[in-house]
Amino acid sequence: MAKPDREHYTEEDLRKAWVDGPPVLNSTVTLVDYDPRWPQLFDREAERIRRILGDTVVRLEHVGSTSVPGLCAKPIVDILLVVPDSGDESAYVPALEAAGYRLVIREPEWDEHRAFKGPDTNVNLHVYSAGCPEIDDYLVFRDWLRTHEEDRKLYADTKRDLASRTWKYIQHYADAKNDVVDEIMARAGRPRTRPA
Repeated sequence: MAKPDREHYTEEDLRKAWVDGPPVLNSTVTLVDYDPRWPQLFDREAERIRRILGDTVVRLEHVGSTSVPGLCAKPIVDILLVVPDSGDESAYVPALEAAGYRLVIREPEWDEHRAFKGPDTNVNLHVYSAGCPEIDDYLVFRDWLRTHEEDRKLYADTKRDLASRTWKYIQHYADAKNDVVDEIMARAGRPRTRPA
């Protein structure tokens, strides 16, 4: 999902959020057809994360395009991890890092969002605090696309069109999807508001 308070990330936003600076893409985006192995990769990662963090895990969900059967996606499994307080990094970051996860994004001003890359599987592990509204956004969008073929096709067509363009940062590609995401979320009964 995208930051709800603005249309696009600025260069400054990206430099501030990425722990070691934002990776430059300067290319098109690779999308692949749905892979039925993605849920299995999620299950394996979820088991590992639960083993590492134990009771610190409030909720763990497979989200993003790899969680929607039939939807094309970047071949990266998105995982939503909910912890009691994502701002309390000492409660989960050292354990994840010891297991090979790498903290890549820190956004304390945006719902205390943190993101990690996986140790041996291409994953984006997004961490939020319990009660954060972004959690429901991820789940409503996923569940709507799983059950509404027309919107799944609309989203796939939009993604393919945008992926064929050259983007400096992958975040710019993600930001370019905001309008179609907002349109679909409105139909799903969870409209998101953005500044004009």
